Amino acid sequence: MAVAADTNRGREAQLVHAYAVCRGVARRAARNFYYAFMVLPHEKRDALSAVYAFMRHADDLSDDAAVSAAEKREQLEKWRAEMHDALSGAPTDDPVLFALADAQQRFQIPVELLDKLVDGTEMDVLEAPGSADAPAVIYQTFDDLQRYCYHVASVVGLICIRVFGYRDRSAEPLAERTGIAFQLTNIIRDVKEDAGMGRVYLPQQDMLQFNRSPLELAVARLNDGFDPASFRPVLELEAQRARELYRSADKLIPLIDEDCRPALWVLVEIYRRLLEKIAAGGFNVFGPRVRLTPLEKLGVVARGLWRKVVQFG
Repeated sequence: MAVAADTNRGREAQLVHAYAVCRGVARRAARNFYYAFMVLPHEKRDALSAVYAFMRHADDLSDDAAVSAAEKREQLEKWRAEMHDALSGAPTDDPVLFALADAQQRFQIPVELLDKLVDGTEMDVLEAPGSADAPAVIYQTFDDLQRYCYHVASVVGLICIRVFGYRDRSAEPLAERTGIAFQLTNIIRDVKEDAGMGRVYLPQQDMLQFNRSPLELAVARLNDGFDPASFRPVLELEAQRARELYRSADKLIPLIDEDCRPALWVLVEIYRRLLEKIAAGGFNVFGPRVRLTPLEKLGVVARGLWRKVVQFG
């Protein structure tokens, strides 16, 4: 009995430490998500922090410029295998995997969704990526881009609603579309940054519609008399698609458990305001990175907390 009690206390201490590590990762790296986490109940905040930390490590592996595509895939497959081992109950010293295994069991997160998170990061591992001087278009059509967005963003939405809690299955397609809205917002904001890494996520078909070329996004050209207005029609097209998808978020919020509605509202509001801030600036995403200030985000959190008080006060 004493041995079992000591074992349980040891596991609880390890779990407390593991979740603290995951919260630290989320606090440092999840510049938008973490503000929504602040409004979540403790257990659900910890669970999503664990998922985020797991996803963040996979992203870091896929983005490491010093490693070849083959090595990146090998590392991602190793991370996937370690995740499966941890979920099956194998001992692990990795705090992220230890916390993830607890969160997955506690909230019944489908393992296939966690696999799809890794699949999404692998989609960014290109055998022959472009360069800063000749960025490459990755997706030819918007349908192609949506399939990518599903793996890197819709899957996140599907995991989030497992943690939030829901009963109506119609929440699932709404979460998928909400994730795509978030990812499109990121793609619009990060056009310059992605081009600098040799990647253009704007669909080739959309750029051709407005007589634009990925070569115009080469770093040398961006620094030599580039006219930001030239890409505005393409970015407006993607922004309008994102706005339509955000309507799904408005329908999703009432379908999740009440204790998480303020947090989802905060997340949607932050991303939606970011998109509108980009639009208000004429879609000039080629200078300093457009972002909401911490004060603007905290203002959204304050409104979210007020909603929580009104609902549960």
